[in-house]
Amino acid sequence: MMFSDIYVTAATLEEAKSIARAIVEEKLGACVNISPIKSLYRWKGSIEEDEEYALSIKTKSSLVDKVAARVRQLHSYENPCIISFTIESGSSAYLDWIHEETL
Repeated sequence: MMFSDIYVTAATLEEAKSIARAIVEEKLGACVNISPIKSLYRWKGSIEEDEEYALSIKTKSSLVDKVAARVRQLHSYENPCIISFTIESGSSAYLDWIHEETL
């Protein structure tokens, strides 16, 4: 079984919590960590600087596409950051827990 950590940014804490709650309630992710971040990026020709919230979604790799689709449905951004990283190794008990808590 393969596992992934999906990185997503959100505009507000409320949006981040709403996305996280949906992902966990729908068993698309076992856990979502939310952290405040400062972002500097180029958007439509200008350099922008914002406070955002980063989500780290732990899930099965087989669910990455479903998580990404659900995030896009819930997200306010035109082009949200949704990036998946494969978890190469980890605590077997933790990885078993992710397996048990997701579809």
